[in-house]
Amino acid sequence: MSSFQSWLNKTKTGLQDQVSRFKNKDLMDAIVAGCAIVSVADGTVDATEKQKMAGYIGRNEQLKVFNMSEVIDRFNHFAGNMEFDVMVGKQEALRTIAKFKSKPEVGRVIVGVCCAIGAADGDFDEMEKSAVRDICNVLNLNPGEFGL
Repeated sequence: MSSFQSWLNKTKTGLQDQVSRFKNKDLMDAIVAGCAIVSVADGTVDATEKQKMAGYIGRNEQLKVFNMSEVIDRFNHFAGNMEFDVMVGKQEALRTIAKFKSKPEVGRVIVGVCCAIGAADGDFDEMEKSAVRDICNVLNLNPGEFGL
Protein backbone atom coordinates (compact mmCIF):
# COMPACT_ATOMS: atom_id res chain seq x y z
CA MET A 1 0.00 0.00 0.00
CA SER A 2 1.38 3.43 -0.92
CA SER A 3 2.25 5.88 1.81
CA PHE A 4 -0.49 8.18 0.46
CA GLN A 5 -3.08 5.40 0.65
CA SER A 6 -2.13 4.49 4.21
CA TRP A 7 -2.15 8.18 5.21
CA LEU A 8 -5.59 8.60 3.59
CA ASN A 9 -7.04 5.54 5.35
CA LYS A 10 -5.67 6.74 8.68
CA THR A 11 -6.92 10.29 8.12
CA LYS A 12 -10.45 9.56 6.85
CA THR A 13 -11.75 8.72 10.30
CA GLY A 14 -10.74 12.06 11.80
CA LEU A 15 -11.56 14.16 8.74
CA GLN A 16 -15.27 14.56 9.51
CA ASP A 17 -14.61 15.88 13.01
CA GLN A 18 -11.95 18.25 11.70
CA VAL A 19 -14.08 19.59 8.84
CA SER A 20 -17.06 20.02 11.17
CA ARG A 21 -14.89 21.79 13.73
CA PHE A 22 -13.55 24.24 11.16
CA LYS A 23 -16.78 24.63 9.17
CA ASN A 24 -16.89 28.15 7.84
CA LYS A 25 -16.88 30.00 4.54
CA ASP A 26 -13.10 30.49 4.45
CA LEU A 27 -12.55 26.75 4.89
CA MET A 28 -15.13 25.90 2.23
CA ASP A 29 -13.47 28.39 -0.13
CA ALA A 30 -10.02 26.95 0.55
CA ILE A 31 -11.17 23.35 0.03
CA VAL A 32 -13.02 24.23 -3.17
CA ALA A 33 -10.11 26.36 -4.45
CA GLY A 34 -7.82 23.38 -3.89
CA CYS A 35 -10.23 21.05 -5.69
CA ALA A 36 -10.33 23.50 -8.62
CA ILE A 37 -6.51 23.64 -8.75
CA VAL A 38 -6.34 19.84 -8.83
CA SER A 39 -9.14 19.62 -11.42
CA VAL A 40 -7.45 22.18 -13.71
CA ALA A 41 -4.04 20.50 -13.35
CA ASP A 42 -4.34 18.85 -16.78
CA GLY A 43 -5.20 22.17 -18.44
CA THR A 44 -8.99 21.91 -18.67
CA VAL A 45 -11.94 21.35 -16.39
CA ASP A 46 -14.53 19.12 -17.94
CA ALA A 47 -17.98 18.17 -16.73
CA THR A 48 -16.75 14.85 -15.33
CA GLU A 49 -14.26 16.63 -13.07
CA LYS A 50 -16.96 18.97 -11.77
CA GLN A 51 -19.24 15.98 -11.20
CA LYS A 52 -16.41 14.12 -9.48
CA MET A 53 -15.85 17.01 -7.07
CA ALA A 54 -19.56 17.64 -6.45
CA GLY A 55 -20.28 13.93 -6.14
CA TYR A 56 -17.37 13.37 -3.79
CA ILE A 57 -18.37 16.27 -1.53
CA GLY A 58 -22.06 15.32 -1.64
CA ARG A 59 -21.43 11.67 -0.76
CA ASN A 60 -18.57 12.16 1.64
CA GLU A 61 -19.65 12.01 5.26
CA GLN A 62 -16.95 14.46 6.23
CA LEU A 63 -17.87 17.12 3.68
CA LYS A 64 -21.66 17.02 3.69
CA VAL A 65 -21.58 19.93 6.15
CA PHE A 66 -21.20 22.34 3.20
CA ASN A 67 -24.10 23.69 1.12
CA MET A 68 -23.72 22.08 -2.33
CA SER A 69 -24.98 25.06 -4.35
CA GLU A 70 -22.40 27.29 -2.65
CA VAL A 71 -19.70 24.68 -3.27
CA ILE A 72 -20.55 24.53 -6.98
CA ASP A 73 -20.71 28.34 -7.29
CA ARG A 74 -17.30 28.73 -5.69
CA PHE A 75 -15.80 25.88 -7.73
CA ASN A 76 -17.09 27.50 -10.93
CA HIS A 77 -15.61 30.82 -9.78
CA PHE A 78 -12.12 29.40 -9.15
CA ALA A 79 -12.08 27.05 -12.15
CA GLY A 80 -13.48 29.80 -14.41
CA ASN A 81 -10.71 32.17 -13.37
CA MET A 82 -8.12 29.48 -14.15
CA GLU A 83 -9.72 28.76 -17.52
CA PHE A 84 -9.55 32.49 -18.33
CA ASP A 85 -5.92 32.85 -17.18
CA VAL A 86 -4.42 29.80 -15.53
CA MET A 87 -1.62 31.59 -13.66
CA VAL A 88 -3.73 34.48 -12.34
CA GLY A 89 -6.58 32.13 -11.42
CA LYS A 90 -4.26 29.68 -9.69
CA GLN A 91 -2.62 32.49 -7.73
CA GLU A 92 -6.04 33.68 -6.52
CA ALA A 93 -6.95 30.14 -5.47
CA LEU A 94 -3.61 29.70 -3.68
CA ARG A 95 -4.12 33.03 -1.84
CA THR A 96 -7.50 31.74 -0.65
CA ILE A 97 -5.82 28.58 0.63
CA ALA A 98 -2.91 30.51 2.17
CA LYS A 99 -5.28 32.03 4.74
CA PHE A 100 -4.70 28.78 6.65
CA LYS A 101 -0.88 28.92 6.48
CA SER A 102 -0.67 29.52 10.21
CA LYS A 103 -3.09 26.67 11.01
CA PRO A 104 -1.35 23.43 9.97
CA GLU A 105 -4.16 21.22 11.31
CA VAL A 106 -6.62 22.97 8.96
CA GLY A 107 -4.07 22.91 6.16
CA ARG A 108 -3.84 19.14 6.50
CA VAL A 109 -7.62 18.88 6.12
CA ILE A 110 -7.47 20.97 2.92
CA VAL A 111 -4.62 18.91 1.49
CA GLY A 112 -6.36 15.67 2.48
CA VAL A 113 -9.52 16.62 0.62
CA CYS A 114 -7.51 17.72 -2.44
CA CYS A 115 -5.63 14.40 -2.43
CA ALA A 116 -8.91 12.52 -2.17
CA ILE A 117 -10.33 14.50 -5.12
CA GLY A 118 -7.18 13.79 -7.13
CA ALA A 119 -7.46 10.09 -6.36
CA ALA A 120 -11.26 9.88 -6.73
CA ASP A 121 -11.09 8.60 -10.30
CA GLY A 122 -8.58 5.91 -9.34
CA ASP A 123 -5.69 7.73 -11.05
CA PHE A 124 -3.89 10.33 -8.94
CA ASP A 125 -1.63 11.41 -11.81
CA GLU A 126 1.60 13.39 -11.65
CA MET A 127 0.00 16.70 -12.73
CA GLU A 128 -2.57 16.37 -9.92
CA LYS A 129 0.15 15.45 -7.41
CA SER A 130 2.18 18.47 -8.53
CA ALA A 131 -0.87 20.70 -8.00
CA VAL A 132 -1.29 19.32 -4.47
CA ARG A 133 2.44 19.89 -3.79
CA ASP A 134 1.87 23.57 -4.73
CA ILE A 135 -0.98 23.65 -2.19
CA CYS A 136 1.30 22.07 0.44
CA ASN A 137 3.97 24.68 -0.27
CA VAL A 138 1.58 27.62 0.19
CA LEU A 139 0.46 26.05 3.50
CA ASN A 140 4.06 25.40 4.62
CA LEU A 141 3.34 21.66 4.82
CA ASN A 142 5.76 18.93 3.76
CA PRO A 143 4.34 17.12 0.69
CA GLY A 144 6.10 13.96 1.89
CA GLU A 145 3.69 13.86 4.82
CA PHE A 146 0.97 13.05 2.28
CA GLY A 147 3.00 10.57 0.25
CA LEU A 148 3.71 13.15 -2.47
